[in-house]
Amino acid sequence: MATAAKAGAKTAAKKPAKAPAKKPAAKKPAAKAAVARKAAAPAAKTVAAKKAAPAKKAAAKKPAAAKRQPSAAFMKALTPSAALAQIVGDKPLPRTEVVKKIWEYIKEGKLQDEANKRMIKADAKLREIFGKAEANMFEMTKLISQHLK
Repeated sequence: MATAAKAGAKTAAKKPAKAPAKKPAAKKPAAKAAVARKAAAPAAKTVAAKKAAPAKKAAAKKPAAAKRQPSAAFMKALTPSAALAQIVGDKPLPRTEVVKKIWEYIKEGKLQDEANKRMIKADAKLREIFGKAEANMFEMTKLISQHLK
């Protein structure tokens, strides 16, 4: 028991003296009322929403007649260069169609790299267009656009 008394005496000695009591902060009734209103507002909304929930009707669908129109710049027919005409033909085509035909040519010839599908291995015809042996699919359209007028 003597050790317990010593331990109690040590802890009592280590405690700091109490600071003088501070005055309580002035109460602001307006602030408390605002907090109470904010807390009550969501509860009131959810109750009202639950009551109104069964009255929902099926939303009217928009007519499918409004089809998205492509940009005029993409649809403008451009004449391919002689090198590009070997792949896509010599008739004027929109840029989007030219890219589609190039992709068809790449898929038919299996010119896409198997390990990294983003890289395109150029054969003799594509090397004239790309100017190098291999091109990234993202830079391909840039390289093709140099051959369109």
